[in-house]
Amino acid sequence: MRLVVIGTGGVGGFFGAKLHASGQDVHFIARGSHLAAMRQNGLSVHSPDGNIHVPPEKFTDDPSTVGPADVVFFCVKTYDTAAAARAMAPLLSRETLVIPLQNGVESEHTLQQLVSTGTVYSGVAYVYSTITAPGIITEAGKPRKIQFGPLAGTADDAQAAVVVRAFQEARVDVEVLSDMRPALWKKFIFIAAVGGMTAVTRLTLGEILAIPRTSTLLEHAMRETDAVARALGVPLELGYVDSVFAKMSSYSNDTRSSLYHDLVNGKPMEIDALSGAVARFGAQLHVPTPVHEFFYAALLPHHLNHLRRRGGA
Repeated sequence: MRLVVIGTGGVGGFFGAKLHASGQDVHFIARGSHLAAMRQNGLSVHSPDGNIHVPPEKFTDDPSTVGPADVVFFCVKTYDTAAAARAMAPLLSRETLVIPLQNGVESEHTLQQLVSTGTVYSGVAYVYSTITAPGIITEAGKPRKIQFGPLAGTADDAQAAVVVRAFQEARVDVEVLSDMRPALWKKFIFIAAVGGMTAVTRLTLGEILAIPRTSTLLEHAMRETDAVARALGVPLELGYVDSVFAKMSSYSNDTRSSLYHDLVNGKPMEIDALSGAVARFGAQLHVPTPVHEFFYAALLPHHLNHLRRRGGA
């Protein structure tokens, strides 16, 4: 079975390395200085459970050199979704399963429109990992979990079983869901709020929770997204936001979001897929989202400036 990871960042790089270490045939599509370092020295993953090394020959920027894949894990930043989807055509056959592991709740719909062959599922990844230097990914420990399945309908048992077995052999928690909407939106409620708050304030999650005013603003941001999800008919249990806040004391005090790290490192940000999406859905559904409107307005100029410097649209 051939597995391909498109986007070798914190998510794709970590889970791909775990699959490689378990003996799976995994190939990685990457670019830039990260790719250059991996082509020379391979990928090093630093983890509390033990370090992993993936050799240089597993990395390329040309999907046509890899050939058709059984499963593609689509892990690029959301603002690169369209370009990466078009570039992955050589990886696809009628039997290929594409599983996006991206932030936000819109990637699956976008990919279904752009992918002409194969099957697109939905996926959610839980992991604390990031690129700490070109060719190096650092992972902080649990959770290490993947949830995937179709947005509508029933999963193909044979295809799903292949993915489940691969992750189980890699010692990654994995779950096939018949309705991905609750999983997508539960994660989205958390990351959209924490992303916006840590980026706008430049504070850690612990610092935000320590001050009643900032803690309340974070809660309001979560409740806005929760209200949008319920207006869309997503089946969430009552009191979900309350349960998230009750668990937050167990999170690392120095937690910051990828949105924050991209902002301070001068990189484009996924603000369109996070607060921007909450604001768009809210406008369509007549659900007020003033906190996310503020996050979006405050961070969008930085994203556009960083995108232009990178050479994007």
